[in-house]
Amino acid sequence: MTSHTKKKFVTTYFDRTKLIFIAKGILVGITAGLVVSLFRVAIEKMFHLTKTIYYFLHSSPIWLLPWLGISILLAIILGQFIKSDPFIKGSGIPQVEGQIAGTLDGDWFSVLWKKGLAGILAISSGLFLGREGPSIQLGAAAGQGINQLLKGNTMSKKVLLASGAGAGLSAAFNAPFAGLLFVLEEIQHNFSPVVLLTTLSATTTANFISLHFFGLTPILSFGSITRLPLKYYWLLIVFGIFLGIAGVIYQKTLLGMPRFYQLFKKIPNYYYGIIPLVLVIPIGFAWPNLLGGGSEVIFILADNKLPLLTLSGILLLRFAFSMISYGSGLPGGIFLPILSLGAILGTWFASASFSYLNINDSFTRNFLILGMAGLFTAISKAPLTACILITEMVGDFQQLMTIAVVSLVAYIVADLLGASPIYEALLEKMTGEPEENIAGNKEIIEISLHTGCDLDGKMLKETDFPVDCLVASITRGEKEFIPKGDTLLLAGDRLNILTHEKNVAHIKSQLQKQTNHYF
Repeated sequence: MTSHTKKKFVTTYFDRTKLIFIAKGILVGITAGLVVSLFRVAIEKMFHLTKTIYYFLHSSPIWLLPWLGISILLAIILGQFIKSDPFIKGSGIPQVEGQIAGTLDGDWFSVLWKKGLAGILAISSGLFLGREGPSIQLGAAAGQGINQLLKGNTMSKKVLLASGAGAGLSAAFNAPFAGLLFVLEEIQHNFSPVVLLTTLSATTTANFISLHFFGLTPILSFGSITRLPLKYYWLLIVFGIFLGIAGVIYQKTLLGMPRFYQLFKKIPNYYYGIIPLVLVIPIGFAWPNLLGGGSEVIFILADNKLPLLTLSGILLLRFAFSMISYGSGLPGGIFLPILSLGAILGTWFASASFSYLNINDSFTRNFLILGMAGLFTAISKAPLTACILITEMVGDFQQLMTIAVVSLVAYIVADLLGASPIYEALLEKMTGEPEENIAGNKEIIEISLHTGCDLDGKMLKETDFPVDCLVASITRGEKEFIPKGDTLLLAGDRLNILTHEKNVAHIKSQLQKQTNHYF
């Protein structure tokens, strides 16, 4: 085969653009996989040290005062990180969504080292924060950096940001397909072949790297789990409703946390971390096994039969302090804390069912798993991601049917109660865009083009229409069609314009100046 024939074969049977992006995705996956794996290793080692210190403090409480001083110093250091680059606050997922949407922009190198270091310090301190959100932002930063090094354009930047985010999730949870679905369902909100192939390349590669660090065992391996009999499937509906309501409560509380921190007016917002880092000390002193994002709590629930009262106490503590931890703005996510709360709710629901409905108590782990998937669905509004993520984390595809049922019911209930995807809501708060600009009643208004007006003879893309309106269709004579950018506007056309109800008067006033003007 000659070189010309080979070239023709490649360009005939493969899309060169897709091949290039697959190669870029592999490069992003290698980088994100290494960065996130090292991030995980550092957090695990330092968190183990933190727990060791709390066990020591329990036997030698005289050292509590010096530890308090160290915690305050840590809060000041983290505050300086946040002050120098506010883009590293919180989980990082809203920031990534904002970058891809074009409403936010960040310095990838600053995020890479500042978010990485600050995230390690904050998460390993024992606060109820997860590493997964920061891992997603670190992966996205790696993608952005590679795009810059390769001198990619804006479209390439967005694709590599998205694929890097998926790679970060994949490396954090050893869940490559969940990483792919998270990008398509939560970040992109649409299906693009280029994004799919690039992200799949990145997530698979990142997972391969991560497996070399942490082995092949699923991150939440519970061994063999009994399948729930069909006669108990009615409980899935009840549990899904319960989780949908719980998810809405979680959302409302989390989004209201800024009001709580506004009570501390004398503390600059970048030093809010002082509050959780002081409050975590008595928690760590009394219950060191409850510290952290929640993975240890999940295993405790899976391996021990706890009474309802104890489960209720753990639930209240984990819920309240996870809000305080995340609300402070310290680098750390809510991904794993949500899953741990779901696991607690699942165990609590199972225990109550066993006690009052005489159901076999061998299904505790089933409801623990279902709780994680259902609560995550209700809060994130990403049911496909939830189903595949929990399935990959547990490593048991036999539970997929029950997971899907609970997730679907939880999604419907949360949707009926008016819940928004949590990361979109957090992004909205970051960008300051009022809620009514996104949600609310829409209205179609009709504007007619008079002969000789400013718009007569112009292409649609040449017009200067007000913001917050969209030309949905044009009626010309008896025919109505959807316009394109190069559609020529003619006198007599009737423009059917979609806008928000509250903007109707303003839009009409502005457009009539362009459509009623005569020579």
